[in-house]
Amino acid sequence: MEPIKILIADDHHMVRAGLRTFLELEDDFTIVAEASDGKDAIEQADLEKPDIILMDLLMEGVNGIDATKELSPKGFKVIVLTSFLDDDMLFPVLDAGAFSYLLKTSSADDIAEAIRRAYRGEPTFQGKVTQKMYQRFMDRPKHQLLTKRELEVLALIGKGKTNQEIGETLFIGVKTVKTHVSHILAKLEVSDRTQAAIYANKHQLTAAE
Repeated sequence: MEPIKILIADDHHMVRAGLRTFLELEDDFTIVAEASDGKDAIEQADLEKPDIILMDLLMEGVNGIDATKELSPKGFKVIVLTSFLDDDMLFPVLDAGAFSYLLKTSSADDIAEAIRRAYRGEPTFQGKVTQKMYQRFMDRPKHQLLTKRELEVLALIGKGKTNQEIGETLFIGVKTVKTHVSHILAKLEVSDRTQAAIYANKHQLTAAE
């Protein structure tokens, strides 16, 4: 099997050297390039086509978040390797398409295993990262769980429309509307359409008529 091709992006030479030293001890890894900032990482990735990119976040010029935003859509698997676990860094880089997120306190074995897992298509998130991701999921507004059609129905409920009027507006049958309403009440965890209407108005949900 061909070794896993790795690009190391970090603005500290000693960090890159340390990573290279222990990663090259692994028979299934090869370091194809190093980069000192996000711009360099993008250029090296386009040139060397690594399987995995180890990406620092805080770098001069183009940072790791912006670099990930450009690299991820191209199919590159980015493993964030950083000292920071702040929400304003974690979630933007995950939204940018980072495949895994590790802290620099990780052991060499943990980093190596995360690389192998990423190569197999399996993301890795350390315990605290997973907790933050779960909390973000739990804290999101409940209407984000609704389908596009359910959101349209909810917005019209907020306008005080009857099932018949909703059906006429959306060109669907009353029976279908009732099904949507039932799903909406369950997902919003409310007991009746009055509470659903209050929710819709509180969150300023709108729908074209």
